[in-house]
Amino acid sequence: MKKLDESFWIGKTFDDFLFRPQKGLSESRRHISLDSSLTDHISIDLPIVSSNMDSVTGADMARAMAMEGGIGVVHRGMSIERQARKTAQVKRSQSAVIENPLCLPLGTTIQQAIAFGKSNDITSILIETEAGSGILAGLLSRRDLPWTNDALDRPVEEFMTPFERLITEKPDISTEEASRILFEKRIERLPLVDSKRQIHGLITRKDVFSMRERPYASKDDKGHLLIAVAIGARGDFIDRADALLEAGADCLVIDIAHGHSVVMEQAVTSLRKHCGDIPLICGNVATAEGALFLRDIGASAIKVGIGSGRGCRTRLETAAGVPQLQAIREVRQAVGEAVPIIADGGIRYDKDIFLALICGASTVMLGSALAGTDEAPGRVIEDPATNMKKKIYRGMTSPEVIFNTLYDEDDNDELDRALETPAEGQEMQVPYKGSVVDILSRIRGHLRSAVSYAGETSLSEARKKILAEPERYLIPLSDSSRHESYER
Repeated sequence: MKKLDESFWIGKTFDDFLFRPQKGLSESRRHISLDSSLTDHISIDLPIVSSNMDSVTGADMARAMAMEGGIGVVHRGMSIERQARKTAQVKRSQSAVIENPLCLPLGTTIQQAIAFGKSNDITSILIETEAGSGILAGLLSRRDLPWTNDALDRPVEEFMTPFERLITEKPDISTEEASRILFEKRIERLPLVDSKRQIHGLITRKDVFSMRERPYASKDDKGHLLIAVAIGARGDFIDRADALLEAGADCLVIDIAHGHSVVMEQAVTSLRKHCGDIPLICGNVATAEGALFLRDIGASAIKVGIGSGRGCRTRLETAAGVPQLQAIREVRQAVGEAVPIIADGGIRYDKDIFLALICGASTVMLGSALAGTDEAPGRVIEDPATNMKKKIYRGMTSPEVIFNTLYDEDDNDELDRALETPAEGQEMQVPYKGSVVDILSRIRGHLRSAVSYAGETSLSEARKKILAEPERYLIPLSDSSRHESYER
């Protein structure tokens, strides 16, 4: 990789370049690979990460992101218990085999079962002979529930399908054989039990079909969806990390505004000592020095971006920051391929994603681009003056987030400390956009098209080529050429 040419890169961001089209080599853009590294040990099919913001990524967004080949970072603006519960929901929502499926004992009322199902986001519950026994007594599904409220206090055994009428299989059954049984028997769920009726797992028709329809989904070795979670660097962050890893988190994101700091160093040291060699994304930084610092203290990936996000006012309030494309290049020049880079902030159009990726980022974190979707937290609101539908989007250092987060924790001392520093985030309304699946599908298509224009058959090859000779492939724009290219 050539040494950074300051005159070429200084002060540059996404609207300052085009890239020179090359001869297309792929006969079908559908076959173009976008596979990228999230951390030093985790790869994803679509190089998109949903931001750890309370108006962007909860359980629904994290599930959708993983199903589409990306990954979501569940925000930490909630209690430890809530965040752990959401993490567990995502991990349980898809898998080849649901290990340790949630159960209720005989004697549980229908009302209790309904509440249990809602709180854990499940539609069927295995019933065991007694609490903790693990011995299958039956299965209660949504279709078994009584339709009148006068039965809410009656026990589940009056409505469930008893063990004697269930179709079950041995724990070592293959996924292919389980698929055949689900289809031939026209059943939705297949409990896995041993000769003593001890529960070993559960396979569902929905999960099997999902595996076939979305082979690109981001999953771990056991077929569970991948999920990342945000933690802080002070206070109860070790307790939070413990709870989230126990709930199944695949990756921790240390979420602080200024990652090049002693606070980050202390946090990483404590986490490495306490939790071992877990995937750990650290940030944010915007300089070579900051990136080398994070690499040296043990970051598994580096989050790059200071003040470029739509919900952030850091540059306006403090003047701190580096133009985003310059920051990505500077960090890549410093760490090379040793640590993957996540470009966080400044994305307005899909072309910005590709420019970030070919200039050094391995993945791109999106916030406002994914806010306003069905899967993002928050309600759809309608402007009575225009009849336009919108949702709330806000930076994680906005006053609203600080109040919501700390009141959820019920820690008035922490609230007082947080309010000592003026907010550097803002809240706004963004247009309602429908499902995030459609947005991710559009991004996937545009990235594949861009790789084709770059004359390669994979994103990794396009990145490698352009990183080696950026001045050959990237064209700096004048004011008039920028207007010709981007003003519509």
